[in-house]
Amino acid sequence: MARILLGVSGGIAAYKALEFIRLASGAGHSLRVVQTPTSQRFVGEASFAALTGAPVLTDEFEHDPARGAFPGQESPTHQPLSHLQLVANADLYLIAPASANTLAKLAGGLADNLLTSCALAATCPVVLAPAMNNHMYEHAATQANIELLRARGVHIVEPDVGRLASLGEQGVGRLAEPRGLLEVCEELLFKADAHRAHGEHGAPGVAEPPAGASPEVSSKDRSAWSGLRVLITAGGTREPIDSVRYIGNSSSGRMGFALAKAARQRGAEVTLVAANVAIQEPAGVTVRRVRSAAELEQACERDFPACDVLLMAAAVADFRPAAPEDAKIKKGGRSHLTIELEPTPDVLCGLSGKRRPGQTLVAFAAEHGLGGLEHARAKLTAKGVDAVVFNDISRTDIGFDSTANEVTILTDGGDERVARAEKEIVAERILDTVERLRASA
Repeated sequence: MARILLGVSGGIAAYKALEFIRLASGAGHSLRVVQTPTSQRFVGEASFAALTGAPVLTDEFEHDPARGAFPGQESPTHQPLSHLQLVANADLYLIAPASANTLAKLAGGLADNLLTSCALAATCPVVLAPAMNNHMYEHAATQANIELLRARGVHIVEPDVGRLASLGEQGVGRLAEPRGLLEVCEELLFKADAHRAHGEHGAPGVAEPPAGASPEVSSKDRSAWSGLRVLITAGGTREPIDSVRYIGNSSSGRMGFALAKAARQRGAEVTLVAANVAIQEPAGVTVRRVRSAAELEQACERDFPACDVLLMAAAVADFRPAAPEDAKIKKGGRSHLTIELEPTPDVLCGLSGKRRPGQTLVAFAAEHGLGGLEHARAKLTAKGVDAVVFNDISRTDIGFDSTANEVTILTDGGDERVARAEKEIVAERILDTVERLRASA
């Protein structure tokens, strides 16, 4: 999708850079890493090289076997200067962690190592994620350096508050979580691509596409999704028994959130109806928080008429207590408790009955074990949708609360199996199917 140059400066938070690479590469991005010498005291270059599949550089005069190329990119025939070629090939430069010393160097325009030289030569978006002790972060010099860099168009990802590296230390200075860093990077990549698509030049921190760039989401793909209104549901509803208890399910919402992020990256206007999801919201997406099937139905009915694509990934309860209690039910001397259940409205059927020409509807079928595929196929007609995404929840390595999934996408034109992969990758395949359906309609 995009080429990300990751700069790692000295600090215990350098270990989180490994997780960032895992997430970013799982989402389809290509990465190279440059380190400061001090950072190698915390994480060695072999770990970064193994995860990226590319040489790791520390020194400006160090030989680069890839000659500045990223994985999947053809190397130049000459031997370029690393600090120039790496950022020329990169779509975005992220420095995480960015130590207090590195921030001071960048604010002063110093270029005394490969990491800072790359920053000074970068014309792509530059993102800094500070990480340090709270006293160092809150020092007036550090704050002045951050404000100066921000004024120059550098994007700052504020650190989190919590436990710090030193025993017993608490405060601001924790490196932002890798998943959040990836969200920020992908939103900036989307904005940079949108600027280029509209012929806007000279925006701070936005570069022209590097020669030979071929992101997975091409301008052709973006033109198909630009301005498209996409409504997505995610998570699992909770149906109250009393003021404390509820009937629920195990859906984490990860698949729906991955779809929302992917659709946003393609240029769509995304509304996400999230039922009891505890993961970070995708950047640039309108999120409506709901709890029960009734609330989800109301939210969908509000936004469905204007949407072009509906992706119904939420696990909506089929039944709910007929008479929930307003207060907590006490155990008392009871030996058992009987709760009468009533069916919830079929939200998807209700929406498909109101669909207008030009809308594309996709259902999701989480079935258990043998016969699941046939049950999912029956929903194509029963639900009045264009596609059904089936996954087998009897497997423990995919589906609910897993970062991976394996699905079969069912349409009238046939079945497409998507082998086990990170949900971000599965989301792209589902959106590819939506795009084909809309193109052939």
